[in-house]
Amino acid sequence: MNTKPALLGGVPLALGTGMGAELRRPLGISIIGGLILSQLLTLYTTPVIYLAFDRLAKRLGRLRAKRRAPQLQPEAGS
Repeated sequence: MNTKPALLGGVPLALGTGMGAELRRPLGISIIGGLILSQLLTLYTTPVIYLAFDRLAKRLGRLRAKRRAPQLQPEAGS
């Protein structure tokens, strides 16, 4: 939600003309590019990390369940 206003705030820097625009333009482009890249990385990596931790928790849960379950061994006399 905060990315959009920050991105739109960089647009005048990137598209502006006039005195000193050649110094401000790279700043505007880097702001816009950095915000877009970070937003995309966040949207794609957060679910992937969540799924990885969920799978890890399931594996650890299965291992703990195996260790806690008593081992049934057949008796020699039966």
